[in-house]
Amino acid sequence: MSLTGGLDFGLNRVHVLVTGAAGGIGLEIVQEFLKQGAYVTAQYHTSPGSLTELQAGVDDLELFQADVTDEHAVKKLFSRGGEFFEQEVQVLIVNHGIFPNEDVNLVDMDLAQWKRTLDVNLTGPFLLVREFLRRLRKPRRKYAPDLSKVAVVVIGSTSGEFGEAGHVDYSCSKAALQSGFIRTVKNEIVQIAPAGRINAVSPGWVRTPMAEATLSNPEVLEQAIAAVPLRKIATTSDVARQVIVLASSTFSGHVTGQNIVVAGGMEGRLLNPPGETTSKQEEKSNTTASSSTRSKPRKSMP
Repeated sequence: MSLTGGLDFGLNRVHVLVTGAAGGIGLEIVQEFLKQGAYVTAQYHTSPGSLTELQAGVDDLELFQADVTDEHAVKKLFSRGGEFFEQEVQVLIVNHGIFPNEDVNLVDMDLAQWKRTLDVNLTGPFLLVREFLRRLRKPRRKYAPDLSKVAVVVIGSTSGEFGEAGHVDYSCSKAALQSGFIRTVKNEIVQIAPAGRINAVSPGWVRTPMAEATLSNPEVLEQAIAAVPLRKIATTSDVARQVIVLASSTFSGHVTGQNIVVAGGMEGRLLNPPGETTSKQEEKSNTTASSSTRSKPRKSMP
């Protein structure tokens, strides 16, 4: 049974392109679209991973390796996908992205890291959405799409909402994508496809294979849910379902330019955990008292 409960989202035989499809969230998104009867072009950067196994059991999935920061590669991705399914892409899911492993504060971050992160996380979406719109404006005659189904969903992050210490590059790229980018494109996409829409889905912590090792630390887990009213970590299904809803012109035909945060009601970052805050305050008080004791007595004023 589909995660969306067997509802008809109007995505049957709609051609969907999903980037970053080999990762935890991307793979879940691909599976959910397939359950809805969509034709799926799945992009991966290095290795197809579990996509290969998934493809073996379905007919409506085609895999393509592509560097989304390369203009020519992006054009080729849309071209090959359209040829395979004999239909231009109608729904674009911009899911790819990189998050540098190490925490590096802005003061110590080198320019190469900054440029690389923005190149993948912001220039990549620019190239993808631009090519998507160009092919909608001038589709190949025999591959002309149904413009009433046109939609773009980009994957943002709570880092773009609240910031992320040690990852200013990632935070800035996501903030731009889920705010200025979608709110500008929503006014431009309708000039090509009158019913065309663009929205963002911004998750917080998600239980992906990569995140599980970090979340297995009880302290990290407690801090992750401390600012979340629902007190739980999102699953990849939570994110994929929201993507499906926004991609559907049947269910979200009058929703555009919106950023949907899938983070259990997160209020922000827990910068000073209770125990840590108390110990720091005590340490500061002891240091101040010690300095006071060592200081020379001041002379009284005449």
